[in-house]
Amino acid sequence: MVSINEFRGIDLRVATVEKAEPHPNADKLLVLQVNLGAEQRQIVAGIRAHYQPEELIGKQVVVVANLETAKLRGLESQGMLLAASDDDRIVILTPEKQVSPGAKIS
Repeated sequence: MVSINEFRGIDLRVATVEKAEPHPNADKLLVLQVNLGAEQRQIVAGIRAHYQPEELIGKQVVVVANLETAKLRGLESQGMLLAASDDDRIVILTPEKQVSPGAKIS
């Protein structure tokens, strides 16, 4: 269990995917360039078996914006894409309606 204060420390934001391509060194990863309103970021996500890069362009997604940067198979990931999974499916989380890139989730 986490406290409400710990949860408030997680910065969830809406980002718009501007570019998506397969990771050059990993079969399960996609490399996304996302717009967070005030900044552009690169996020590496393990969703390649579930999404084609072209279907993500323009899609709004939910990301953890204040996660420490990590290197995944040699590429920097500056956040985490949120997704739900059941059995063998992964479904990315998206807002119900279009919002401004960088919109805070509360």
